[in-house]
Amino acid sequence: MSSTVQPRGTTKIALTAHSWLVYLFFFAPIFVLIVFSFSDDRNVGRWGGFTLEWYQDFVEHSQLQNAVWVSIRVALLSTVISVVLGTLGALALERFKFKGRKVFDALLYLPIIIPDVTMAVMMLLFFAEFFEILDSVFGWDVQKGLGSITISHIAFNISFVSVVVRARLAGMSEVLEEAALDLYATRWKTFRYVTFPQIVPGVAGGALLALTLSLDDVVITQFAAGPGATTLPVFVFGLIRRGVTPLINATSVLMLAASVILVALSLAFQQFSGRGGRPSLRAAREAVSAPSTTNTQIKEGITQ
Repeated sequence: MSSTVQPRGTTKIALTAHSWLVYLFFFAPIFVLIVFSFSDDRNVGRWGGFTLEWYQDFVEHSQLQNAVWVSIRVALLSTVISVVLGTLGALALERFKFKGRKVFDALLYLPIIIPDVTMAVMMLLFFAEFFEILDSVFGWDVQKGLGSITISHIAFNISFVSVVVRARLAGMSEVLEEAALDLYATRWKTFRYVTFPQIVPGVAGGALLALTLSLDDVVITQFAAGPGATTLPVFVFGLIRRGVTPLINATSVLMLAASVILVALSLAFQQFSGRGGRPSLRAAREAVSAPSTTNTQIKEGITQ
């Protein structure tokens, strides 16, 4: 039996004030950023009237637009590959037992645990050695660019996707999967008709999380980027080093809006995943509705 104690008097006032101060600390900078992104004055800290000039400059800025498209291409490609590999990794760890399973499980969590700078240095050294091997063995002069950024994003996104999908798998009952296998469905059909429909919310949530992390990453991308391949966060970071302008405010607001939307969708999918209904035995029947040659032979052998 649990009970809660309602604060009263000065304790309640102190806790309420503390809560408001925490919210103010988190959201006041965001509010200031949004307000001054519409300021007509080039000085960042001074209001000069309402204008949409900086958002128009964002659309017309060729280098910014190029950075946007690089970010989108890297994010989409790395997300697709990360979702496939992360989902397979989650299935392997949650549904199969094999030698070295604990070691593989620990290694999968490394990109989440280690600092971004450490991950960035690791990727930088990896590309330096790998490109040197390609040059010495095959004579290929490969430089860092779009490919190296994408590989770096895949390296840390796999872990996040795997964690989300694995959480969904851990909350699933294996009864329907076992029922489908008892009905002589193949492993592939069991996964397609029984397992995958149940983990779709987790896969979608992991994909949106990976997309958000890829679009927002600065440290690892800066180490893995090469000439002509600059993502939007890295480009904005370079502009800030030369001085903050209202254009940076407008760009940051748009990036913030995109991140909030993606995170909200990710949380919505994960919440749906947590309370989603379980499929009925119809899914197990569908798994064997189109029997393969092997299934037919098994059934004929049982009949005989």
